[in-house]
Amino acid sequence: MTAVWLNGKLEKLEDARVSAFDAGFQHAVGLFETMMARGSRVVHLNQHLDRLEESLRETRLSDRLKAGPLADAIHATVAAAELETARVRLTISGGDLNLLHGGGNGHEPTILIVAQPATAYPDELYDKGIRATVADSRANPLDPFAAHKTLAYWPRLAELQSAAAKNASEALWFTVSNHLAGGCVSNVILVKDGEFITPLARGEEPEGGLPSPVLPGVVRAEVLGWAAGEGRLVQRKMVDINAVLEADEVLLTNSSWGVLPVTGVEREQIGDGTPGPVARSLRAWWLAE
Repeated sequence: MTAVWLNGKLEKLEDARVSAFDAGFQHAVGLFETMMARGSRVVHLNQHLDRLEESLRETRLSDRLKAGPLADAIHATVAAAELETARVRLTISGGDLNLLHGGGNGHEPTILIVAQPATAYPDELYDKGIRATVADSRANPLDPFAAHKTLAYWPRLAELQSAAAKNASEALWFTVSNHLAGGCVSNVILVKDGEFITPLARGEEPEGGLPSPVLPGVVRAEVLGWAAGEGRLVQRKMVDINAVLEADEVLLTNSSWGVLPVTGVEREQIGDGTPGPVARSLRAWWLAE
């Protein structure tokens, strides 16, 4: 079943309500994390909460929330759901907050945790790969919120709708300088001649360089760690559309589907048009995580 934890306690679904004046509803002020739970275990929970704590601090949403109590609340919600595989979403909004009068400190944010049946992605997506489009929107490295998982997701959802209208499953975002950022709901990793190449994410920028608008994805980090453990070269750098189209494999990572192979971008084919050996190996790795 679906379980909901709201502001300190488990609630019945029909009683889980937030204020009409909540800053998340009024102004999209908030952050979220989406996780996968298998039985009672939340996959990569500590990594998600570490990233969230950093975003809470950098966006000045709250300096009072700590990973330990949030982890306890997540575990309680997952246990109440009693699901074999669950999609877990943690949302923290600004609460009844007037950002023009004091915001950031001393207010009570809204904390919502939902554990519900996970989306079942068909095996065909992994066996045959997916197609992606190129998004019309562009990521701005000077936007201080771009590399955080904020509630302002409408532009990404709109691009996903446009991709679906073209029979594609994801849209690739590029920056205003036409360098790859990621997907609407995923990070991107390229494989070329055995090397793993991925755009620089927040916190990976060279000294003196522009800030990155790329979210430091949790599954992305795990995949890059896997690659390093396999003795493969891992490069974090700025790449353009030519690097994408010339890659042997293009991989999309997030916590819902794990690692998803891209076999075509717009009308162009990636590699031989089928998922490659890296994608197949990482699929087995993800299922065992």
